[in-house]
Amino acid sequence: MLKRIKVVGAVLVHDGRVFAAKRGPGKSMAGYWEFPGGKVETDETPEEALARELREELKIDVTVGEFIVTATHEAGTAVIELSTYLCTIIEGVPVLTEHEEFRWLPVSELSDVEWAPADIPTVELLRERFA
Repeated sequence: MLKRIKVVGAVLVHDGRVFAAKRGPGKSMAGYWEFPGGKVETDETPEEALARELREELKIDVTVGEFIVTATHEAGTAVIELSTYLCTIIEGVPVLTEHEEFRWLPVSELSDVEWAPADIPTVELLRERFA
């Protein structure tokens, strides 16, 4: 039986652009783009996990808003269950600590980068929503 890993991702939108982060070398799925976030610990809600992960990974504080979608993707011996949320930065400017690069992409350019498979359903919904 495959292990299920619950993770959360932040869809940060600013001035009509969406934040995308490129996974760094040595990480699983290195080189793929993703919505930043991480694993949900057993003692926290998805919203708490997302706020914590963004403080750790990007040194920003956010308000976690509307739930977007949950998507699953089989990755080796695990199933990744990614839930994404719209988020607003309330303090700080993104600083890379785990990612190789980041971009603020117009919705029309979201397909210009290679997204991690679990993030693709969110990308598709964003393109429909903001088209």
